[in-house]
Amino acid sequence: MGAWSARHRKTAVFGWLLFVVLAAALGSAHGSVRITDAESVPGQVSRAARILDEAGLKSPAGETVLVQSATRTADDPEFRTAVGQVVAAVNGTGRAAEVRSPYDTKAVSADGHSALVTLTLKGDRTEAADQVQPVLDAVAGVQRQHPDLTVVQLGDASSGKWMRDQVGNDFARAEWTAVPLALGILLVAFGALVAAVLPVVLALTAFVAAAGLVALGSGFLHTSGDASSVMLLVGLAVGVDYCLFYLRREREERAAGRDAATALAVAAATSGRAVLVSGVTVVVAMAGMFLTGIATFKAMAFATILVVITAVLGSLTVLPALLSMLGDRVEKGRVPFLAKLRRPDAARTGGRFWNAVLTPVLRRPLAATLLAGAFLLALAAPLLTMHTAKLTFQQQLPAGNALVAASQKIEAAFPGSPAPATVVIKAVDIDSPAMTAAIADLKAKALASGRMHGPVEVTVHADRNVATVDIPLNGTGNDATSNDALRALREELVPATVLTVPGTEAPVTGDTAGSYDFNRKMGDSMPLVFGFVVVLAFLLMLTTFRSPVVAATAVVLNLLSVGAAYGVLTLVFQHGVGASLLGTAGVGAVESWVPLFLFVILFGLSMDYHVFVVSRIKEGHDRGLPTRAAIADGIRSTAGVVTSAAVIMVAVFSVFGSLSMQVMKQMGVGLAVAVLIDATVIRGVLLPSVMTLLGDRNWYLPRWLNWLPDLSHGEPVPPAGADRGLPAQPAGPAEGARHRRAGV
Repeated sequence: MGAWSARHRKTAVFGWLLFVVLAAALGSAHGSVRITDAESVPGQVSRAARILDEAGLKSPAGETVLVQSATRTADDPEFRTAVGQVVAAVNGTGRAAEVRSPYDTKAVSADGHSALVTLTLKGDRTEAADQVQPVLDAVAGVQRQHPDLTVVQLGDASSGKWMRDQVGNDFARAEWTAVPLALGILLVAFGALVAAVLPVVLALTAFVAAAGLVALGSGFLHTSGDASSVMLLVGLAVGVDYCLFYLRREREERAAGRDAATALAVAAATSGRAVLVSGVTVVVAMAGMFLTGIATFKAMAFATILVVITAVLGSLTVLPALLSMLGDRVEKGRVPFLAKLRRPDAARTGGRFWNAVLTPVLRRPLAATLLAGAFLLALAAPLLTMHTAKLTFQQQLPAGNALVAASQKIEAAFPGSPAPATVVIKAVDIDSPAMTAAIADLKAKALASGRMHGPVEVTVHADRNVATVDIPLNGTGNDATSNDALRALREELVPATVLTVPGTEAPVTGDTAGSYDFNRKMGDSMPLVFGFVVVLAFLLMLTTFRSPVVAATAVVLNLLSVGAAYGVLTLVFQHGVGASLLGTAGVGAVESWVPLFLFVILFGLSMDYHVFVVSRIKEGHDRGLPTRAAIADGIRSTAGVVTSAAVIMVAVFSVFGSLSMQVMKQMGVGLAVAVLIDATVIRGVLLPSVMTLLGDRNWYLPRWLNWLPDLSHGEPVPPAGADRGLPAQPAGPAEGARHRRAGV
């Protein structure tokens, strides 16, 4: 691929540009088909959504306005005036339906100091966030007229609008922060502007093309906002890394005295192959998410797979074509100060820091293995206490947020779970005496259970033979109390009442049910996903390096890295240790989908460094170096590029860790910590120490595996008179020794 691209430079470059433009244009014209409510969560929640969809019932977005006073009660004239003004102002917007006064609904707190005006917005629930601003303005106007009262609004539309606007602002900030950060780090790494810009440009174009392809594919595999976020996060990181691996090897070969064509051929045959194997590993790891059966994960997997494939394709085609065009002009725009900092031999010797780390590790590998292993196990220990849950609205938003404050005030005045469980009843005849009696029995049993409370609201749609029963659950919505109440409702009350009527379905939905079903599905699918990813990664490493020992080492080290990341995630976001440094607080749980997402992403990304480093070690071994010397040479020669790549990834992921939403913080911090551990403790200490202890056993291949293809990573050395633009056959150990003696 590298040789073809070098020979057909214009075709490769302009072909890539045409591909990016066409993919983006066609994707934009097609538009994105988003995951529906019925697809997003499995189990009874999904069935309830389908029943409502089939009946043509669209639940409107509900909003609540709290009117509260520390000194006045709801009977006070000024309090009544404020409530009346809220009702009139909201009705005056023309955007609201069913505006209900607390004096009609009896929604007045026990102490009499708080009252709730309830309303629904006209139109489709999915468009409510676009319609709610006039209502927010109207409520804010009443608050200005009564500064001694609290008049605040909270609901589906207002929170949805805030989250949409905030997420949009956050990601705009992330894009504008992450790209300059990556560019600055690359500038330090290369000391030249052109070399620094190339990886960033290729990563961004790969993301643009992949986004178009995802939109095109969303017709048969629906996408989501989370999928787009993950695609940007991963696409920028791996796209820059892949180009960095390739470009650094080409520059290293030129510095070693090779001509431009040969340097490019060596980079294609070594780093190019490592990029290909790394990309395939990421794709395989992400494919494991399809086994969850959850639409959100399928969307994430599809988007990430496409962006990784696109990044690999760009790195292996357009990058060598551009390098062939530019030649040594890739070093143009050199920054004098940065150029002086880069020692000529740093690429081969690893620099002073990594030499200082590696020397004692290779001298005492057993002690290094035990110390590094104990450190990672200590970091992973908090994972034993990890609790996952679908985070509530209050948990997702940053502390001190106005919506969170409003929610806390409403909950304090009107205790109970934030949202009720909803029993969606589909019957043969919803108005039959038997069903009417069963619904009344369900309501009575729910209130008598001690696990649920009023008000229980029943809505009957007689023409569609569907009814909904809203039953508030005890607890906070995602704690053990709420989950116990949900199980009692599903397993005891519903079967004993409405399901006794023949031909009836009655799935239970709601926020608590959604979190419960999601976690249960996750728990059932995680062993399958973990097993799939681990086995496939092992087989890929086995095929790549023809060594079960190397493959097993890679899997074990990656599991340690993931475990340590889980431990830090639990410690910070569940228990709150150090959370204030990130502008957040411990929320008692980790978002339910984050651990699985981190596992597949990290298992794929960790292989980037592992394949790159071990490939270099194997090159040295294939040239005839003793295993210990090959390890030292491989670690030192890759230390600079791995450090640069890791710093870029950590910087990009840390930007996402600074965003407002709790789930983005968890995802960004988890990835940043894991990559940092992987590039330092794992690659700098554990990998060389373990491989040193294993010695020649690293390269052991049982006879019964001799059928494996030989994908040697030996360094290609072009013979005299050969085509300098094509990779020659790898040098064997004897040839390698002769070449070294000859000074090649």
